Amino acid sequence: MKLGLGSYSYRWSIGHKDRVPQRPLGCLELLEITSQLDLDVLQIADNMPIHTIASETLEDLSKSANNLGINLEIGLQSFSPETTKEYLQIAERLNARILRIALDGNDVQTSDDDIAKEFKKILPIAEKIKCKIAIENHFAFPSTRMANIIKLVDHEYLGACLDVANSICAGEWPDETIDCLAEHTINLHIKDYQFKLDPYGVGFCIEGAPMGDGLTNIQSLLSKFIDTEISAIYEHWLPWPGNFEDAKKNEDKWTAESIVYLKSLTSELIQNQ
Repeated sequence: MKLGLGSYSYRWSIGHKDRVPQRPLGCLELLEITSQLDLDVLQIADNMPIHTIASETLEDLSKSANNLGINLEIGLQSFSPETTKEYLQIAERLNARILRIALDGNDVQTSDDDIAKEFKKILPIAEKIKCKIAIENHFAFPSTRMANIIKLVDHEYLGACLDVANSICAGEWPDETIDCLAEHTINLHIKDYQFKLDPYGVGFCIEGAPMGDGLTNIQSLLSKFIDTEISAIYEHWLPWPGNFEDAKKNEDKWTAESIVYLKSLTSELIQNQ
């Protein structure tokens, strides 16, 4: 298992929806952070749309990642055959071995058979360039449907990007999601979460927590994949702190401390084998 950094670890510094800093964090800076943390993988997801990055910058990203020994992965939101083909072309340029697609939005209304049919047309392209497609369980797309699509397609270049917390929104507890998707997993998203009670007793919400401070059973999760070749990508749900300066400080702190925690756990699991 290889540890990596996901671009959603720097959601606020990159900019998200109407919250965009004056100088957004770029992909080369994100690569440098990945190197400083001594990680093997950088996954650039849809919060830093790779198709909008200048060709020259992508060339620099590819060369720098190769020199640093860091594997690149890319990602997009929702499944579109045309966009997926475009992203596979970018994946080939970057020598990316994973294209992660978060199923959501219009995917929810599309039948499993129709989604599977479109994937079957695209996967020969993915296989030719040796880039696997990992579909991610997202907020409104149940894991059982994902597993069904993967079975319908039945191709080694299509698997699951297992996110341990997203599917709570779809009515699944993390253990259910893991049990459903573990055998299909080719990419892993690790984050921690906690419940925050409303001060007036009007229910509660779920928000992010630094790795090890929340409810994710991280050791159990890692133990399922420690002997595999998959990439385990760190992300977090850092609540908006009110300004970009504090956001960057908190993103740096949460990420650095969480990576230390993950490395400690993985080393312990390897030693105990």
